[in-house]
Amino acid sequence: MTRQTPDTVAVIGGGRMGAGIAQVFATLGSEVTVIEAGDRDAAHARIVKGLDVAAAKGKLAATPGQVLSQVQVVADIADLPADSALVVEAVPEDVALKADVLAAAEKVVGAQTVLATNTSSLSIGELGVVLADPSRFIGMHFFNPVPASSLVEIVRSEATGEATVAAVVDYVAALGKQSIVVQDSPGFATSRLGVALGLEAIRVLADGVADAESIDRAMELGYRHAMGPLRSTDLVGLDVRLAIAEHLASTLGARFEPPQLLRDKVSRGETGRKAGQGFYPWDTATKEAR
Repeated sequence: MTRQTPDTVAVIGGGRMGAGIAQVFATLGSEVTVIEAGDRDAAHARIVKGLDVAAAKGKLAATPGQVLSQVQVVADIADLPADSALVVEAVPEDVALKADVLAAAEKVVGAQTVLATNTSSLSIGELGVVLADPSRFIGMHFFNPVPASSLVEIVRSEATGEATVAAVVDYVAALGKQSIVVQDSPGFATSRLGVALGLEAIRVLADGVADAESIDRAMELGYRHAMGPLRSTDLVGLDVRLAIAEHLASTLGARFEPPQLLRDKVSRGETGRKAGQGFYPWDTATKEAR
């Protein structure tokens, strides 16, 4: 079955997630514009590195240079293509920041453009109220690392139109990924379940029941999880998981209250692989656990 490919895609935010989203759409054949108000060279370098890794693994049909020729990195939302089929906002998890970015993007693009936010927990309905046409707004929760992940959680609010859902389901399928469509709710399905398991694993560690490696091995071998909850938290970032847990605690109740151990490690800067230390020590050069 032929899947619809978006000819022109804009990604707002050139961090790890934004660069990964840009990479997969460019690899698909889309013309991609990345809007990065900060360090554009760093955003470009992330995409280059991702393409080099994909090429080394035999995941690219074209050369990295050929794929990269379909990508441009600009500084201003005003420079995103008005004819974009899809705009994916991938800035940090801050409601006000995301709302400002989405409202600005809507003023630039045409009426046909689908507007999406890459968020793991924030309300799609709340973000959509700033838009003149929330029926074309949807959540696209990509997973890290984007090129290697197989799932995109599609989140629809009460205002999201059926045509928007259908288009995004098609785009995800064209990327070679699977999708699930869920209703707008704090933490959606994946973050709610993943955070619940991760927080309990941290409590088990804090209570001295088992060490980190044993806890992860228990879930990997006993329950066939591809990765244990503590190693997964290191990859996501302890600071990111803390922020999500605090949001879920405020909306869903005390069962999502972050353990003190998580707060302590974040306060010490032990935020996971990106910092070289989380629940495991990491080699910052190879990004492998030591």
